[in-house]
Amino acid sequence: MKLISWNIQWCRGCDGRVDPQRIVEHARRFADFDVLCLQEVAANFDDLEGSAGENQFEIIAALLPGYTAIPGAAVDLPGPRGRRRVFGNMILSRLPVGRVLRHQLPWPYHSVHAGMPRMLIEAVVKTPQGPLRVMTTHLEYYSATQRAAQVGAIRALHAEACVQARHAASTSEKKGPFAATVRPASAILTADFNFKPEDPLWKDLQAPFDEHAPALRDVWTHLYPGQAHAHTIGVHDCRQWPNPYACDFIFASEDLLPRVRRVEVEALTRASDHQPVLLELE
Repeated sequence: MKLISWNIQWCRGCDGRVDPQRIVEHARRFADFDVLCLQEVAANFDDLEGSAGENQFEIIAALLPGYTAIPGAAVDLPGPRGRRRVFGNMILSRLPVGRVLRHQLPWPYHSVHAGMPRMLIEAVVKTPQGPLRVMTTHLEYYSATQRAAQVGAIRALHAEACVQARHAASTSEKKGPFAATVRPASAILTADFNFKPEDPLWKDLQAPFDEHAPALRDVWTHLYPGQAHAHTIGVHDCRQWPNPYACDFIFASEDLLPRVRRVEVEALTRASDHQPVLLELE
């Protein structure tokens, strides 16, 4: 299974041009992906630099026929002509998709930086080796307090899913919307985390749970121990980011680590201010 995670900056490249088709083309050039996790997808925001207010969720879904498109709104506001202005994340999967959950992450008050709401999409993807949860999110940039609360919420959601995975058989006879569906402990978490590897939150996210919940581990450091993360932002857009660094990571539950075959950052594309990250599982 090949998965790409990418903050696409509302499809705005380093040249200032907004082009959803270019995003899809560059992702396909990077890898024949089974799952694509995107952050910073916009719809009807004509005041974003370079955007005409296009619905990028719909455009990207149409460019990937055969993929299940799962949008997630972190920001949902009234827009022109009765349309909603939406900004958030998206998962696209050509593997079968089971239950989908959309979690609004904490947004505690901050006296200086209001920031914006954040959310996490959780989708159960059915792989030939069994089901796993794919999660993608985009954490707060300005407020460390909000970012820490969001990391805590993600850990709580993972622990909750692991408990439900252990007791799934007890609800097997339910029907309709109460019907039992798989929510496995095995998980992949992708995001623009807006923290660096030296940030304490990077370690906090990987702290152990009890014996029933596998910890989440950074797949880059698993595959390349002792090797610094490749930069994922500021590689080409030096105007916004004069000092490049890594903030786009992929974490996997410990049970999946033996299957990690490849982790790579695509350093050439200029289709966004971030670089896409690839995970390949055997």
